[in-house]
Amino acid sequence: MHHVYNGMAATELRGVVWQKSRHSNSQGSCVEFAKLPGGNVAMRNSRHPDGPALVYTPAEIEALLLGVKDGEFDHLAAG
Repeated sequence: MHHVYNGMAATELRGVVWQKSRHSNSQGSCVEFAKLPGGNVAMRNSRHPDGPALVYTPAEIEALLLGVKDGEFDHLAAG
């Protein structure tokens, strides 16, 4: 895979498998994640799959997931 960077078009990340939560709604309003060669993780907006991808290190993803599991971001959810 060529040089990966934050903000690159998600379509340039060829050969990756994008995954979204089974809890996403029927309109596809969700974010999707893909594990990249080397261990980094890319994230894109499922409503704009051709748009930019953000790239995170494994440590950044771990911190995010631990915060989500602890409920630190519950106040951001609608309703």
